[in-house]
Parts: sequence; structure tokens; C-alpha cells
Amino acid sequence: MTEQVTDAQTTVTTVVSRVVNYPVKTVWAVLLTPQGQADLLGDGATLGTKGDTWRAANGTWGVTRSFHPLEEIRFSWHKDADAPKTWVDLTLEAVGPAQTKIQISHDHSNADFDVPKATARWRAALERIDHDVV
Repeated sequence: MTEQVTDAQTTVTTVVSRVVNYPVKTVWAVLLTPQGQADLLGDGATLGTKGDTWRAANGTWGVTRSFHPLEEIRFSWHKDADAPKTWVDLTLEAVGPAQTKIQISHDHSNADFDVPKATARWRAALERIDHDVV
């Protein structure tokens, strides 16, 4: 199901993308399920509407900043209760009649941001989402 995985990194940003063989509507529908949200955010977390707080069982948390159906979800992401906020932007883009590019950009992080760990985390999230789109 996976056609392509690409990563681009700088010292404070990680961008991970994947092209899946499903239309945008199908991918979006999976992202809105409890499992799709757990795949993205962590077990126990659910995105709400703009301004709603989400919390995962692993201690990560954030606030939904924008929610544009079939296009984009933006949210803040904190690795724990005391961590500064960073920003995550998930976008969907149709790249063919039945293909969707899912991209996650994680930025606005401080100098001690662990880019390889963040990249691995988001790559794993895309893998789980891809697996659920069946």
C-alpha cells in the first residue's frame, strides 16, 4: 500500500510524508476514527474542534489549532506536562485519482528538539495510519 516515504530535516523541523493508494476522503475518514486519532496522537487521545485540548496516555498533549476537513489538521504538541509547545501540521493532498500524500510537519521547536526521534515517531504514525486505511 505504501508507494513512497520521504523525510527532510533541519535542526528544528521534521517533515515526513507518505503516498498511500487511497483517495483523500478515505484517508480523512480513517483519521477521524478513534483508532486513526490514536495512531496519530497516541492511545487515549482524541482531536476535538479548534481550541480543544487532547491528551494521550503516554503524557503527550496539545491543543487543536485548526481543522479543515479533507485538507489539514494543525495542533500543538507537548512531549510532557512541562515541555514547551511545538506545532504539528498534517496535510492531505490528492496526487492521483486514488492516491493521497499525507504529510506531517513538526516545527517551532527549541534547540534541544530531538529531530531523529520526532521523525521516527511521525514515520511510525504514518505507517499505522496507512495500515488502517483498508
